Amino acid sequence: MSQVAPANSPFSVVFLLHIALDAPMAIQGIWSPLNLPFLQLNNTTIVFIKLYAALVAGTCLMALLCFGLPEFLPGKRALAIALCIYHVTCSTVLFNAPRFIPYSFGALAESFRATPEVVWGTLHGLLGLGFAVWWQATVQLAAAMSKAVKRQ
Repeated sequence: MSQVAPANSPFSVVFLLHIALDAPMAIQGIWSPLNLPFLQLNNTTIVFIKLYAALVAGTCLMALLCFGLPEFLPGKRALAIALCIYHVTCSTVLFNAPRFIPYSFGALAESFRATPEVVWGTLHGLLGLGFAVWWQATVQLAAAMSKAVKRQ
C-alpha cells in the first residue's frame, strides 16, 4: 500500500522569510559586530551581539532544514510557534526601543515615525503574523494526519 505525502503548503515560505530577515544580522553579528550600525557599542554589548547572532544563526539553520518537511510534523510546528513568539517579541522590543540606529530614511519618513527601528520591528511583526497564519493554514492537515496515524 503506497501513500502519497501531501505537498508543502505555500505558506511554508515564511520559514525562508525568517532566514531572509535574520541571516544578515547573524552573519555580521558573528564576524563583524563592530561594523553594525548601532550606537554606544562596548565590550559587553559586543559579547551579547555575538551570542544573539549565534542564536539567530541556529534558528536560520533550523528554518532551512524544516522548510521542506511535511507540515504535520510536530518539530516543524514547534519551531513555527517558537519563531512566532520570537518575532512578535522582537517587534515589541523594537517598537519601544529608543533610537539606537544612527540612520534616517529622511524627514518625511521621520514625520511618520518611520525610523529604522520601527521598520525593523514592523518586519518582525509581519513575520510573527506570517507564522501564525502558517499555523492556522496547516492545522487541519496536522489534525487529519494525527487522526490517520491513530486509526492505524
